[in-house]
Amino acid sequence: MVEPFQVFLDEADIADLRERLRRTRWPEAETVDDWSQGVPLAYVRELCRDWGEEYDFGFAGRLNAFPQFRATVDGVGVHFVHVRSPHPDALPLVLTHGWPGSVLEFLDVLGPLSDPEKHGGDPADAFHVVAPSLPGFGWSDKPALKIPRVAELWDQLMRQLGYDRYGAQGGDWGAAVTNALARSGRVAGVHVNFAPVRMDRDDPTPAERRALADLEEFRRTGSGYSAEQSTRPQTLGYGLSDSPAGQAAWIAEKFWAWTDNKGRPEDAVDRQKILDAISVYWFTATAASSARMYWENTDRDPSTVDVPAGVSVFPKEIVRPSRRQAEQRYTDLRWFEELSEGGHFAALEQPRSFVEQVRGFFRLVR
Repeated sequence: MVEPFQVFLDEADIADLRERLRRTRWPEAETVDDWSQGVPLAYVRELCRDWGEEYDFGFAGRLNAFPQFRATVDGVGVHFVHVRSPHPDALPLVLTHGWPGSVLEFLDVLGPLSDPEKHGGDPADAFHVVAPSLPGFGWSDKPALKIPRVAELWDQLMRQLGYDRYGAQGGDWGAAVTNALARSGRVAGVHVNFAPVRMDRDDPTPAERRALADLEEFRRTGSGYSAEQSTRPQTLGYGLSDSPAGQAAWIAEKFWAWTDNKGRPEDAVDRQKILDAISVYWFTATAASSARMYWENTDRDPSTVDVPAGVSVFPKEIVRPSRRQAEQRYTDLRWFEELSEGGHFAALEQPRSFVEQVRGFFRLVR
């Protein structure tokens, strides 16, 4: 059953958040003059002050401007945004977010993807867009599921909506789900903006060496969140679910580390959207349940993707394969582009480029 859904924000919950922020017990400041020990105290204080005093708590309204639904899919409650195109020949497309993302990161691309003509594009590029909240995230149920199971749910959801042939797109965990959907037999093609592949190769090019060095530095200094979420998601959840300052810092660090910024997250994503992203996790209490995605999927799927595929590489992404590296996994790679701006949150940071990449690839497989 598919039922209309809207996000409701209780004023009592907002008052509770503000009170918790006022009563935050702060640690001492870092002993370095950069972000190498984590998010600086001054930045978190400023962010939390804005969250409690300046932020409009309008993320619910911004999301409710688009059609949303909840469906029970093979026993699992799934929340999703569903924007049907006015163009009857539009290609259905399922967009999947990752961590610490949500369906909100797609709000700026839903219109251009579903109604390109209204946004200065070609109606031949139109999509019927379905953007679900991953299990454990947002307003979906909170079972702990492996990626192939999530892909099965997405495939069933698309069929439930009447889409027997569709495209799939994703980044972060959404890319893993998208890759798994390639095995459904109903996917016209897959496009990812995050493509984990084997990065080591004999005789690497200078660009490949730089990408590998950046990945090794990430593993050395930037992967602590993954280790914690992969091994002790429940323990982590107590602190993040109880402390809004803790939840804000946990997510804000990734907006600093993974975006194409010049020193502050706001160089790449404006403060409102950062607070929107944090608010989703706080008000849905999904710190622990979203972390369990890591617990359930410690063995990453290395299998090849054999349907038509597109890969877009943004310059501040964690993994930046070359075309020849991507071809090892994506055996029918029809689209590969390296962008000049953007990072891990592509649809949020560079919505225009994101839309152009998605349109460009799917023109090849419609």
